[in-house]
Amino acid sequence: MTTPIQTPFADHGDPFMPFPENIPKPDDLPEFDPKEIADLPVEMLAVLRHEIDARLKRDKAAKARLDGALSIRYADRAAEERRAAGKDTGTTRFDDGDFTVVADLPKRVEWDQAQLVAMVERIRAAGDDPAQYVDIAFKVPERKYAAWPQAIRAGFEPARTVKTGTLKVEIVPQEGDR
Repeated sequence: MTTPIQTPFADHGDPFMPFPENIPKPDDLPEFDPKEIADLPVEMLAVLRHEIDARLKRDKAAKARLDGALSIRYADRAAEERRAAGKDTGTTRFDDGDFTVVADLPKRVEWDQAQLVAMVERIRAAGDDPAQYVDIAFKVPERKYAAWPQAIRAGFEPARTVKTGTLKVEIVPQEGDR
């Protein structure tokens, strides 16, 4: 049985190695060199991308369910262990049968930016260096930068470096091929 993405490609391939039976499976890919994978027909790449994306989606849902179950099972015990250790957050360890459960509740600290600016100004006004107490960073959102007049942008150019992220490629069947 072919998947919906395989259907437009079902008649392609070598008659002695019928498509899609001869395509590598996602589990085979770690054995291949990236160049070998890149040389596969686009139809095979599309099928592999579809299968891997579906697997990732399924695995993420499974992980979310398992994480939820582990929280149900161990959250109260971990909270008791942290409380007994005088901690609100952090890692605690306890045994469950032949296993050690390591439960980590990370600390997430957020700072009110307006209040921090006021504190930095007070430190400066007192003659002290705020850099001894806080990290100060300036950011320019790209959308704002693009909207500036050229004269303002020119002044900021020496401070601007553009880097690229990771290339993301999607393979989508064309409308006429469905």
